[in-house]
Amino acid sequence: MPIPMRLAPLAVSALALTGCGDPGPTPTAGGAQAGCMTRAYEQIGGPISLVDHTGAAVTEAAFKGEPSLVFFGFTYCPDVCPLTLVNIENALAALPEGTEPPRTILISIDPGRDTPEALATYIATEAFPDKITGLTGTEEQIRAATDAFLADYSRIDQPESLSEYTMNHTDLIYFMDENWEQKTFFPSITPPDEMAQCLGAFL
Repeated sequence: MPIPMRLAPLAVSALALTGCGDPGPTPTAGGAQAGCMTRAYEQIGGPISLVDHTGAAVTEAAFKGEPSLVFFGFTYCPDVCPLTLVNIENALAALPEGTEPPRTILISIDPGRDTPEALATYIATEAFPDKITGLTGTEEQIRAATDAFLADYSRIDQPESLSEYTMNHTDLIYFMDENWEQKTFFPSITPPDEMAQCLGAFL
């Protein structure tokens, strides 16, 4: 069952957590089906303090200077997370010729399994964006990062499964500019051409 998100005070409706396998409802902002240019909120995208896939401690300062696409997910996710990263890669490939693509940042919400080494292996998947960084950390660090993005996640135990549990999580893609200021967001199921058109207006 979808869990309501915390963006209601920002007049963003229908945002929800999704379990892998269920992309969930399409979020809207500023009214029904608002355009991508109306999805900027100064409350989204505050400080983060995590560990990247090389084991280095990083903050948001490490990502200033160029735009970023931020997505929360986890390596054991069987469908939504990998499909989202493929979707991002397809969108970046559809950017106008000569446009410098933003980096992609995958923030794991599964610190129990997603070590830096596990993330390094995962983000090396050929179908994912070339310029991608994986981030993990302690439970406290990850919760602080999701709070900074007004995102959420929860563990769902599955004792009958070999993986033992899965994670419900916000499935939005956040576009941050070179100053780490949030400019827009996309539902994970946004068509690549549509995402590319919107990104092209910012880049």
